[in-house]
Amino acid sequence: MDLMQAMRISSTGLSAHRQKINIIAENLANTETTRTEEGGPYKRKMVVYEEKPMSSFKDVMNKASSKHSGVDVAEVVESDSVRLVYMPNHPDADEAGYVKMPDISYLTEIADMIVARRAYDANVTAMSNTKSMILKALEIGK
Repeated sequence: MDLMQAMRISSTGLSAHRQKINIIAENLANTETTRTEEGGPYKRKMVVYEEKPMSSFKDVMNKASSKHSGVDVAEVVESDSVRLVYMPNHPDADEAGYVKMPDISYLTEIADMIVARRAYDANVTAMSNTKSMILKALEIGK
């Protein structure tokens, strides 16, 4: 694998994990949202990753399939689960006094954010190390 290919693979990880962090932030911001444009409470969103095949210049020239791959966000799925909270004075309460609230756990979202942040940091470190290797390779040619 060439060094630029390593940079491209790490960049796909940065992009995917950044999107996951943004979705988690959106979930945390809407933990108490009971009304949306679609009707009903906010639905928790989750990111699904998929392998993103990458081809290097060498593979394209040889018309060979690449064994290297990155990551991409395949889709963002919404959870249909809600939690019922007894709040009879709430404007969105039903006849029994229960309000449908988003089923979002702060603990789960923060744990997911920590994992995504560490994966993001790992990709930054990989890119930094690859950059250092490129610079060292250029110094050899001096």
